[in-house]
Amino acid sequence: MKVLSMIVAGAVVGLGALSALGQEALMPAQLKAAQLTEQGQVMVAGRSTSYLIRHLPVSSFPELPAGVVDVLNRRRCTIPQTYQARRPENVVHASLEHAGSSDWAVLCSVDGTVSLLVFFDGGAEAGEQVAMVLVTAQEKERLQAHAGSAVLGFNWGIDPATPQQVHDAQNGMEKRPARVDHDALADSVVEQGTVYHFYAKSAWMLLEKAN
Repeated sequence: MKVLSMIVAGAVVGLGALSALGQEALMPAQLKAAQLTEQGQVMVAGRSTSYLIRHLPVSSFPELPAGVVDVLNRRRCTIPQTYQARRPENVVHASLEHAGSSDWAVLCSVDGTVSLLVFFDGGAEAGEQVAMVLVTAQEKERLQAHAGSAVLGFNWGIDPATPQQVHDAQNGMEKRPARVDHDALADSVVEQGTVYHFYAKSAWMLLEKAN
């Protein structure tokens, strides 16, 4: 099913601004969960259709380095989850800059806009981790119908892609490229397709795949 183009027609439940850290600590778990869920109505083919997007706080990913966590918290990021999610997702640890590097990619949602951020292991300036923005989209442009539910869900997911996975995806191309020597970032629309972001020679490129 194709990604649908939609117009917002209802209220959204977002992350509330809290006046003090103490208030956040005292919040009931149910309220915190509600603030991490965005739901409402959008118009699809002239009909009002429900949608729901679940988010996780940055703290749900304790493996993230402190410098990356600092940047995500300053940006007020939450991590959107696909409608297929069965565990925390959309945070990736891989060798994206070069073979053996320890890099991170994160989908960061702020005020209804999602950005694909990449943090290189050595990408700190003046002691502060630097985030590269590869792609930005409105959350509601990433909604999709899915089997077993009348509610639209979020369809954008990221995963690491090993050199072998990339090579396998290129199998069948008339002129198959040489093997890459480090990981790529798989950028997927759930149940539709995947593109690979690959970093080489100080630039990001999209790798071709076999049809």
